[in-house]
Amino acid sequence: MNNYYSPYPCPYYNSTQMYASNIYNPYGIYPYPNWSYFPVYNPNLWNHIINLRDYGPEPFVVNIEEATEQNTNFRLALWTGKHLQLTLMSIGVGEDIGLEMHPNVDQFIRIEEGEGIVRMGDRRDNLDFQARVYDDFVIIIPAGKWHNLINTGRKPIKLYSIYAPPEHPHGTIHETKKDAEEDHNH
Repeated sequence: MNNYYSPYPCPYYNSTQMYASNIYNPYGIYPYPNWSYFPVYNPNLWNHIINLRDYGPEPFVVNIEEATEQNTNFRLALWTGKHLQLTLMSIGVGEDIGLEMHPNVDQFIRIEEGEGIVRMGDRRDNLDFQARVYDDFVIIIPAGKWHNLINTGRKPIKLYSIYAPPEHPHGTIHETKKDAEEDHNH
């Protein structure tokens, strides 16, 4: 324990003897000027607008929860590679994804915000699996399963979905469900 008083709990800031003289450090007891204004780690510094676009197939890092909650598009491809695709979705109150089936694609869905009912089955007219889902739930959809997610809550469902292999063309953006239904590449 050092014998010098310091109001800072971190032992690296306790060496006031080293920084006591302005000859060695014109910023006072901090070795860097901005440390006196901001903590070294401030999670609020990272709360910023994310440019939502398709970043694939380049290496990419993102706070997926922030990106998902920021998205207002019905569907947006955030990263498309050769073997995997990450999309963001925002499903309005009372809306649904739409009954669909991907014959050769497994799908992972995580709900960040909102609530709804997911239905799945082997046939379009027999969706014999049903579950309530909400924040922090994941949905795994095997290739060949018919499925739909219906928003039963009071706010949009914000989710991200991973397709393996990719399901949508690189750079896909559907602002509304109608846009998605009219897109012939979808």
